Amino acid sequence: MPEAPSAKTTPPARGGAFAPGAHREALQFIEHVTANAGKVQRRVLAEILSQNAPAEYLRRYGVSGSADAAVEAFRRLVPLVTYEALQPDILRIANGDTSPILSGKPISEFLTSSGTSGGERKLMPTIADELDRRSLLYSLQMPVMSQSVPGLDKGKAMYLLFVKAESRTPGGLVARPVLTSYYRSRQFLERPHDPYTEYTSPNEAILCVDSYQSMYAQLLCGLVHRADVLRVGAVFASGFLRAIRFLEKHWPRLCRDVRTGALDPEITDRGVRDAVGRVLRADPALADEIEAECGRASWEGIIRRLWPRTKYIDVIVTGAMSQYIPTLEFYGGGLPLACTMYASSECYFGLNLNPMCKPSDVAYTLIPTMCYFEFLPLHSGNGGKAEPSHRDLVGLVDVKLGHDYELVVTTYSGLYRYRVGDVLRVAGFKNEAPMFEFIRRRNVALSIDSDKTDETELHAAVSGAVQHLAPFGASLVEYTSYADAATIPGHYVLFWELRVGSTAVPASVFEDCCLSVEEALNSVYRQCRACDKSIGPLEIRVVSEGTFDKLMDYAISGGASINQYKAPRCVRPGPVVDLLDARVQGRYFSPKCPKWSPGNKQWNAAGREALTNNGGTTPAV
Repeated sequence: MPEAPSAKTTPPARGGAFAPGAHREALQFIEHVTANAGKVQRRVLAEILSQNAPAEYLRRYGVSGSADAAVEAFRRLVPLVTYEALQPDILRIANGDTSPILSGKPISEFLTSSGTSGGERKLMPTIADELDRRSLLYSLQMPVMSQSVPGLDKGKAMYLLFVKAESRTPGGLVARPVLTSYYRSRQFLERPHDPYTEYTSPNEAILCVDSYQSMYAQLLCGLVHRADVLRVGAVFASGFLRAIRFLEKHWPRLCRDVRTGALDPEITDRGVRDAVGRVLRADPALADEIEAECGRASWEGIIRRLWPRTKYIDVIVTGAMSQYIPTLEFYGGGLPLACTMYASSECYFGLNLNPMCKPSDVAYTLIPTMCYFEFLPLHSGNGGKAEPSHRDLVGLVDVKLGHDYELVVTTYSGLYRYRVGDVLRVAGFKNEAPMFEFIRRRNVALSIDSDKTDETELHAAVSGAVQHLAPFGASLVEYTSYADAATIPGHYVLFWELRVGSTAVPASVFEDCCLSVEEALNSVYRQCRACDKSIGPLEIRVVSEGTFDKLMDYAISGGASINQYKAPRCVRPGPVVDLLDARVQGRYFSPKCPKWSPGNKQWNAAGREALTNNGGTTPAV
């Protein structure tokens, strides 16, 4: 972890945030690194290049020599890259090459990120030191939040945290999501007692790979600690709402456990049973209180009613997650939605220094010690579509207020001028450091959870599915799509306008079309559907003839050019969806989950066999 410039601004050690003065030290650290962002960034780049000097990748581009020479060569010679450009080097590491290919330090594991342009999971190499950098950012959260919400050390946090599937590469390295890596790390599991981060969920429940048992146990513990809960949350808004839906379905059983003090026999994981048993006691009065709230006809405000001391809901509600804000507000009964951290599998980036702001005002301050930040301007003249060059990049302190940029990072783990794919807008500054509003993911059309489906992938899936219509003389005239977050879990919706033949298309054929689309989508989507259950069955809504002409008329009436109009491949909830829904003639859903296995298409057959025989795990469904 890069050292802070002076002892005065060194952040408190992870787990020590409750010590006297530690919050003040953390805030002083933020103040110092943002006030000296340019200087800190120059030091970070020099450290990265020095640490990774043995890396083949840097030598390949002529980055070598003294610190100053290496920095100068880096700025002049190292290109912008996407995951596809790095994939050959990453696969060498995954298949067992231990030479310093990308990093001067050993690759400790791979962090699986959501899809590439082809939709399959990325394998992001990481080193052991990165866990300390992630822990640093976590340690800054409560000092920042406590400025807005005092007294958070006087109760508990009901955070619903989960692990996902792990596997091993042919070379034996673990491959898993970044949060699974963190929750299984020493930094999380051996954290010292801290009253600011007292969780209701025991570690055993968080680490249970059976999502049903994990969710049940965590919600039960949250109900047992009802009187102590000061804040609730999950990582993503979609995950938190999935927990509320689970509670709606299973609250009678949870109530019975609280009333009797006996854990439901369907919870069979021994570690989970032991952990819950340490806090569960027969409490008929508490069970009556829970039953009185859950048994009401409406669940509006259920969070505030079940956990009356709760001060806010902590979830990510920027980007694709913003579609869940109305539902969160319904269940939250007016509780603020706090969006605290900006991070990815590639690197952790920064914090929202005003965490109690409205979701529409969320802006993240990038912490200059996390990595070396650069930004690719999205010029209005070409829409960001012209082939970019590293010569177009600007530094952290050189971005301009109100301008849009794509985030580019150089990390300690061995990513160099890597295009993260996030489009950010400069919303302000904290001293020298910019504050960014998250605008969108580049090239993503649909997203419900951790899935990311682009237009190219969607079009290929639809093109394959419509072949089922050919025997009936029907064909696709036009289509569009949207991510329907009104259901829990959310699901993809396709609007199809058809040219029909003389033979009616049976409902079962449309259901086959739904499943065909799902089978053609990427593994991240299919895992969310088949394993995590965080996405519902895909739906096709068949609309009447002429619907897309009406859609074009609507766009032209709003100022669109008839010469340039193209039917949108993805739409957002609002007037356009209302127009389409008003002309729906039939609705059809995928009849079953698509096939999914934890293997990775990037590996060859031998690699997939090694994945199965070398410690790979299949999560419980």
